[in-house]
Amino acid sequence: MKIEGAQFTVVDWKKVAPTTHPGIEGAASWRTVGAGNARVRIVEYSPGYVADHWCSKGHVVFVLEGELTTELKDGRKFVIAAGSSFYVEEDERNPHTTRTGKGAKLFIVD
Repeated sequence: MKIEGAQFTVVDWKKVAPTTHPGIEGAASWRTVGAGNARVRIVEYSPGYVADHWCSKGHVVFVLEGELTTELKDGRKFVIAAGSSFYVEEDERNPHTTRTGKGAKLFIVD
């Protein structure tokens, strides 16, 4: 990932207003800032959250709290717990989707 057009910036996440994104079940709360050609987010999934879409976007994801299950279109599933991360390239052929039982808080760059 090559981040361009992003000057040095300190983000006070408490001052970034959240937006709500409903899933099939539960909701995700996003605090989002733009960083040049990238987007940086703190995302909180409610307990029982199930995404309403398959995503083909590339991400770097770090789980701050809780755990989530990420499923790839080919059927593989990965449980990612607090302190762990994953990354995935932008690829229309291999989308992924997310769910969580007890909720999770993530730091995402995409």
